[in-house]
Amino acid sequence: MTSSDDPRSGALTGLRPRLPSPLREVADGRFEQRGVRLLLKRDDLVHPELVGNKWRKLAPNLAAAAGRTVLTFGGAYSNHLRATAAAGRLLGLDTVGVVRGQELADRPLNDSLARCAADGMRLHFVDRSTYRRKTEPETLAAVLRAADAEDAYVVPEGGSNPAAVRGCRALGAELAGRADVVAVACGTGGTLAGLAAGLGTGMRALGVPVLRGGFLTDGIRDLQTAAFGGPRGDWSLDDRFHFGGYGRTTPELVAFAEDFEHRHGVPVERLYVAKLLYALVALAEEDAFPRGSTVAAVITGRPYP
Repeated sequence: MTSSDDPRSGALTGLRPRLPSPLREVADGRFEQRGVRLLLKRDDLVHPELVGNKWRKLAPNLAAAAGRTVLTFGGAYSNHLRATAAAGRLLGLDTVGVVRGQELADRPLNDSLARCAADGMRLHFVDRSTYRRKTEPETLAAVLRAADAEDAYVVPEGGSNPAAVRGCRALGAELAGRADVVAVACGTGGTLAGLAAGLGTGMRALGVPVLRGGFLTDGIRDLQTAAFGGPRGDWSLDDRFHFGGYGRTTPELVAFAEDFEHRHGVPVERLYVAKLLYALVALAEEDAFPRGSTVAAVITGRPYP
């Protein structure tokens, strides 16, 4: 790990993260009756504004930015944009958020984008066709010019790049030897890629994608190759629990989240964490975890007010 990948880098000391994040066992009959222990890795408590995997992925990129403007991408309700904007305010960095949907430029900002703007992020809206091509060098260069940010340090959508993956390796190291299976919800796959690399021998990482499409496997392999030179760790995905796709929930999922909160006193973020926990309950009921197993769920976020 280079100094820029280290979340304790001196450039970021003012953020004061809580590391390692707490690991708590909870008593849940749905697991206990099958002889399985459930642990919650409370990454939602790492930092009050750069929550969970947002801290772990952003910290090495913020250090690498070395004071330059940070430009990144997201949709109208992107938690990643909110975290980047908050980090910019806390560190005194200029931030630019490239937002998917040119039609939003003339509408009142929703609560999420309004929070980004209040934290000092300059919002730049692009049409959806351009947004889909944002990783193409010519398109990216045109977006940077249009946003008046040609010298910015660019962080990809969701924050997943080799630096972020190496930053998430520490999450796996914190859990080494503590569980048989460590599960995490996946958007772009960067957290899983780093988590799996940090786990000890004999441990398995399980990813629960919150987007439908079954396309993450190759992306995670590519991220690990870019970060570490090749595949790392034992990991797999279960694509059955996206509940219709990113940003979507159902009454069943909401009821499940409310019940989990009532049982355990843990706030459950609906778009990622609820799907992860629902998946683990379903898998336990399928006897997917051998009796005597310990399963750790990474709580990567919490509900925004």
